[in-house]
Amino acid sequence: MATIAVIDYHKGNLSSVARGLVRAGAHVIVTDDPDEIRAADGAVIPGVGAFFDAIAFMHETGQDAAVLDAIAAGKPFLGICLGTQLLFERGCEGVPGDVCAPDASAYGDGLAPGTVFRAPDGSRWVRGLGVLAGSCTALPSRRLKVPHVGWDQLHVTEAGRACPLLDGVAEGANVYYTHSFAVDDDADGADIAARTHYGRSFAGVVAHGSVFGCQFHPEKSSAHGHDILCNFVRIVDAAAARPVAGAAC
Repeated sequence: MATIAVIDYHKGNLSSVARGLVRAGAHVIVTDDPDEIRAADGAVIPGVGAFFDAIAFMHETGQDAAVLDAIAAGKPFLGICLGTQLLFERGCEGVPGDVCAPDASAYGDGLAPGTVFRAPDGSRWVRGLGVLAGSCTALPSRRLKVPHVGWDQLHVTEAGRACPLLDGVAEGANVYYTHSFAVDDDADGADIAARTHYGRSFAGVVAHGSVFGCQFHPEKSSAHGHDILCNFVRIVDAAAARPVAGAAC
């Protein structure tokens, strides 16, 4: 049985995610050790906390490098809520105003994850993992209450129809959200497998190769969430069963 590491960045809701994966058939370890993250067959970043605090801790402990190494090796990865947002190039949640911020490109190209920077327009951001293109910004609160808390629908995109994470998940399926920030419109449309509309349209599910993300909480989303976690476990098992290139028969 393949092993899935639930990454402990000392902010996330670990126990419910771990229990959800176990119910989906996974062998789970909860760890903050970069070496264990690299060695696992797949990894999950759960989602509670603020973008800056989470990515800064991951960089300080070396977890960011471990995640990037695992993704580069083709190991499946799932971000949940904040864990999805951390996959992107930049975020503005919790960025401190008293940190010296070097001038950089709009998306902080070349900067290490967790680095606060000033974009050419003067706005301040923190660099994310940079696996996916785009930004994470606050949901508008002009008409609707933010945080966005409760059940809402997933609308599968053209790209999402072939997404293995959504196998068997119906169009319009209701899933459970609790968040104030989400992926913005500068994300690559090819990476958006499903959208949800609340205040603005945002990515409910992202997918790029073996990297997946759910802005909602599948571990709290009843049958649909269980199906999604089962799909991820199957993705990890299938990837772990593939022969390594160059290995002897």
